Amino acid sequence: MLYRDILEALGTAAFAISGAFAARQKRLDIFGILVCTFATAVGGGTIRDVLIGNTPVAWMKDQQTISVIVVSYLLTLLFSAQLRRMQHTLAFFDAIGLGFATIIGVQRGLEADLSPSICVTLGMVTGCFGGVLRDVLLNEIPLVFHKDIYASASLLGGLLYFVCRALEINASVSAAIAIVSIVALRILVLRFGWKLPSGAMSDE
Repeated sequence: MLYRDILEALGTAAFAISGAFAARQKRLDIFGILVCTFATAVGGGTIRDVLIGNTPVAWMKDQQTISVIVVSYLLTLLFSAQLRRMQHTLAFFDAIGLGFATIIGVQRGLEADLSPSICVTLGMVTGCFGGVLRDVLLNEIPLVFHKDIYASASLLGGLLYFVCRALEINASVSAAIAIVSIVALRILVLRFGWKLPSGAMSDE
C-alpha cells in the first residue's frame, strides 16, 4: 500500500536523523554515528516484528529502508552545522519519528489480526524502542523511562486511531489525525515542560 510505504519511509528518515544527530552531538566517529543511526531507525520495528513472528524482519526484506537510513545518515553528516542551529532539532525529528512509527506498528498489528489493545502496544514498541536503543548506546537514560510524556503520547495516539476508526473515519485520515496528535503533543510537552508524576521515593 503506497501510503503505508510513505509512512514507513518518513518514520525511518525521522528516527535515522535523530539518531545520527544525537551521535554527532556526542562526537562519535563516523562508524559509531552509522551504528546509532541504524539502531534508532529500525530498533522498534525489529522488536515488533520479532514479537509478531514476522521474520525475517521488515528491514531485511526491504531495500528502501536501508537506502533511507544511508541517505539520512549522509545528509546529517553533511548538514550537521545547519541542523545544530535549529533549536530542539533532535526532539523535533524524534517527535515526527514517534508519530509515524506508532501508527505503522498499529497497522502491522491489525494485519496480524491482533486485538486493538495489542495493536496499540505494538505501536508504542515500534515508536519508542528505537529511541531506547539510541539512548542506551549513547549512555543516556532513555526518554521513555523519564517523567517525560513520551511512551504515553504514543499510547494516546494509538488509541485515537481506533477512536477515529470507530467513528468510521477513513483509515488514512485516521492515521494522519493520530500522527499529527502525537507530534503536536510531543511539541507541547517540550514547549511547556509537562511531565508525568514522579515515582521517586522520598529520602526521609
